[in-house]
Order: sequence, then structure tokens, then C-alpha cells
Amino acid sequence: MPSATSAAHAIPAPRQAASTPWAARALSASARFWFLATVIGQLFFAAYIVALYGGTAARGNLPGWNAVMSHGHVPGDGAGNVATGIHLLLAAILMLGGALQLVPQVRRHLPALHRWNGRVYLAGAVLAALSGLYMLWWRGAVGDTTQHLGISLNAVLILVFAGLALKKVLRGDIAAHRRWALRLFLAVSGVWFFRVGLMCWLAVNGGPAGFDPQTFTGPALSILAFAQYLLPLAVLEAYLRCRDGGNAMLRLGMAAVLALLTVAMSAGIAVAAMGMWLPRMHG
Repeated sequence: MPSATSAAHAIPAPRQAASTPWAARALSASARFWFLATVIGQLFFAAYIVALYGGTAARGNLPGWNAVMSHGHVPGDGAGNVATGIHLLLAAILMLGGALQLVPQVRRHLPALHRWNGRVYLAGAVLAALSGLYMLWWRGAVGDTTQHLGISLNAVLILVFAGLALKKVLRGDIAAHRRWALRLFLAVSGVWFFRVGLMCWLAVNGGPAGFDPQTFTGPALSILAFAQYLLPLAVLEAYLRCRDGGNAMLRLGMAAVLALLTVAMSAGIAVAAMGMWLPRMHG
């Protein structure tokens, strides 16, 4: 693995440009706004996972996993139940570890922690993707084949991004590593983006629209199964290009788009927290 100094700069902070400082500051501010909203939302999701699934497991009530997750606990399926438990544990670790990995102060002042957390995050992302594929295709899940294909592509991208992030940092190409690490973070967050996006969609439409809530199928969910990671990845690519080579107008436009998307994301986080996560944490 690389030295502590190089690992400490694995994930980039928004870059301040000398030219057109007002546009660069606007873009930087919108990125910090997105970061803050994302960290808060993912910490809520991690707490929900620990409270609901960890709490029921601690009380010996493994069938309680089925309150939200289909096929969460299946009597007699020891291997499948273990895989599900590992996947849930990794989900909580990744939500917490991903947020920690992006905190600039940790990168600068605690490089050893950043380096080891990065290793755990990378390994956890790979294991979560593989266990998720097993649960999806061999254990069973809600949704239709289109949704399953979208989720499977998400898992494949996680494996690819993890491999490329590791390859680049081992070669000392920190600039490329930073980009692949950010792509990995967004791909790993796909399951979180799905929930936040769905809650935002429900709030905008005043209830289910474009899908059947009983069968959990329909065009809206089919699109979301792919958009949950492709949209964030597309926004990231646009942001990186505007930050590194865009003129003032491009940076200002990107700042506005990112701010608007963060407002929509924050609305989804609020609806998910109030309507889904917090009630089950106290239930």
C-alpha cells in the first residue's frame, strides 16, 4: 500500500481555482453543500440499519428482518441468512466508513486512519457487491428482472471501480485514484440513492406513481434501478470537468445544478428519515 502521505490525499476536496474566483467559490460551496447533505443522510441510514437489523438480531428475533426486507431471514437457510447478515453489517460499515473517508480533516490530520479505513472500505465494497448479487439472484428479491439487472450492473461497477482505485493508488497515480475512489463511493451509495430518490418521487407525486406498490414493479422503479448510480456518476463527471477546466459560466452553471440536485436529495432524505428510518429505529 502507499505511504501515509499519499493515502491521505486519496479522495479530493473541491479545488479552488485562481482564475474566476467567484465561480470557483460557488462551485466549491455547492460541493460542500452536497457533501454535508450526503453525510447526514448516510449517517441516518447507517443508524437505521444498526437499530432495525442489529437490534432485532441482538434480541434473538431474526425473523424481524422480514419487516422490511423480503427473504431477510429464511428458516433453514443457514448460508443465506449468514450472507444476508454479512451484507447488512457491511452496509452499515460502508455508510459510516464512506462518510469518514471523505472528511478533509481526517485525510489531512489522521492519514493512518484514512489509509486503514480506505482498505476496510475497499474490501467491504467488494464483499457487499458479491453478497448482494448472491441475495438478488439466488435468494430472491422484490422487483422485476429489469430492476435486478440494474442492481447487478451497480454491483459490477462497484467491483470495477474498486479494482481501478486500488490499481491506481498502488501505481502512485493519486490523481486518477481520487477519481476512481469517488466513483466507487457513488456506486456503493446506489442502494442509499435508490431509497432517497424513491422518497423524493413519492413526495413530489403525493404517493406511488409509475409503479405498483403491491408488486413493487413499474417503469418508475425500472428507471430508478439504473438512475440510482448512473445519475450521480454523470453529475460527478460533469463536476470534475467544470472544476478542472471549465470557464466561469460553466462552473457557475454546474454549481446551480449541483445545488438544485442537493435540495431535491435533501427532500428525499427528510421524507425517508421521517417516514421510514426514524419510526423503525424507535419501533
